[in-house]
Amino acid sequence: MSEAVAKEAIYLTPKGLEKIKEELRYLKEEKREELSNYMGAAIADGDLRESAAYDEARLLQSANEARIADLEEIVHRAVVVEAEEGENAAARLGASLELEDTTGDRIVFHLVGTHEADVLDNKISDESPLGQNLLGKRAGDRVELPLGTSKINYKVVSVHYE
Repeated sequence: MSEAVAKEAIYLTPKGLEKIKEELRYLKEEKREELSNYMGAAIADGDLRESAAYDEARLLQSANEARIADLEEIVHRAVVVEAEEGENAAARLGASLELEDTTGDRIVFHLVGTHEADVLDNKISDESPLGQNLLGKRAGDRVELPLGTSKINYKVVSVHYE
């Protein structure tokens, strides 16, 4: 007796889904061909039992196919979150929040799905502790964000959706 396991939705911004689809297209259309050519060259070199190039080509091909399968699963389970409109919008997935600290320094964080997160680009997962603190905030709200062992107080200057 087997039960179908319902897969959880993966929430993405429209830009995030587009980026994943573009990577998927690249891996299927371009990378597969590159790896096929690489494998063909390795095969043409002769004895496959001792061919490091052939072994490497097989590993790269296997990794590429695994990534394709992962991305296809993400696209299949993706739920695109639409932007909330309005002057007093609450922060949720897809929002950009401009924050100001007590010294007047400003920073912008973008709330994104887990598969889009990139801390170097201030793209914060809505499931992370930082993202959880930002969810639901509106312009004028105050928020305390952890920074290592201390916390910094910010005022939300604006919440907008692109």
